[in-house]
Amino acid sequence: MKLHEMKIVPGSKKKHFRVGRGTGSGNGTTAGRGNKGQNSRSGGGTRPGFEGGQMPLYRLLPKRGFKNIWAKNYAEVNVSTLNRFEDGATVDPVALVEAGIVKNVRDGIRILGNGELEKKLTVVAQGFTKSAKAKIEAAGGKAVVPGEEPVAEQ
Repeated sequence: MKLHEMKIVPGSKKKHFRVGRGTGSGNGTTAGRGNKGQNSRSGGGTRPGFEGGQMPLYRLLPKRGFKNIWAKNYAEVNVSTLNRFEDGATVDPVALVEAGIVKNVRDGIRILGNGELEKKLTVVAQGFTKSAKAKIEAAGGKAVVPGEEPVAEQ
């Protein structure tokens, strides 16, 4: 099919009805808004959640807990899933997305210590659990947090 061969499907494009164009049109005078009242006026109507003066549901229900709006939401990956990569590879957020392990990076990647690692990998992530870091280093790899400078040994 080419662009010039395309046709509009019948019924897909409905003509916009012009209201308030005289009484002969069948939808003049009040323009389908009815007579008087809040909704007949321009700018009329109520805000979302308004229940006519009755106590709205969002004010009736109890509020519990605390939602930290500055909390970081990390995509979590277990050490055992890193065995998919070749020995000696560098595993970073881009590589995890390409491999299909992580769909959305969110605020960064955090590596958890569940499972075993058999390969020597350089893993670049925003966070590591102690057990994950220990397992990566035990396999001969490196756990790197971007922006953190390695501590020089004296």
